[in-house]
Amino acid sequence: MNFKATATTEDITGGVKNPEEFKYGEETMQAWMEGRLSDDIIAEHRKLEEAELVIFQFPMYWFGVPAILKGWIDRVLTQGFAFTLQTVYDNGKFKDKKAMLSFSTGAMESMFLPDGLNGDLNVTLWPLQNGVLRFCGFQVLAPQVFWCPANSPPEVRTTRLESWRARLETLLDEQPLTFASSGMFDLSFSGGFKLRPEIWEEQSTCPHGISTGHHLGKPLPPNNQLKAGDKRGDAV
Repeated sequence: MNFKATATTEDITGGVKNPEEFKYGEETMQAWMEGRLSDDIIAEHRKLEEAELVIFQFPMYWFGVPAILKGWIDRVLTQGFAFTLQTVYDNGKFKDKKAMLSFSTGAMESMFLPDGLNGDLNVTLWPLQNGVLRFCGFQVLAPQVFWCPANSPPEVRTTRLESWRARLETLLDEQPLTFASSGMFDLSFSGGFKLRPEIWEEQSTCPHGISTGHHLGKPLPPNNQLKAGDKRGDAV
């Protein structure tokens, strides 16, 4: 597609409102409202509007996504279209859609364990799965991880592909990962958008935090970003 990865004034047709103090988020939101975004962004918006499930397929680069995918996130998840200050997380624009990450790594699985050289993969995935997908409201399915395919024998790669093919058959029926419900927080500027006191009290006896990011200074809930678990975080 030769998709452009950089977010620039070229994403807006008809000129920007404030060229002397260009604010990309504000300008693209206004352009979206007025139908003045570039054609490639509009085309991706239409795909998202029609999709029930979005799979992000990529090789993990530097503990994240390649530049072209990061550019897609920056340019396509336009403020107004993908989120507003009022429509995030539980109330997100895409709350009726599912999304997931499917990626390959250059490292073996043991290197991404809590005691592995690269650290806990749950922590690595939190910014993408919570900060991008969940933020926009998606129901986030457990990721599909292809460990170190470049250094895996052919029979191992074949087995992994067969497993992925089988999973795809019932993917839409899977339960999403568990995240902290928006209802757990004081969603006001005066309250600092922090966990409500009564929720702190309820969580005081739990051995683990609510989620990978909302750990409350406790051990992380096991595999919170890798496997669908209990719904304690979504029950409030």
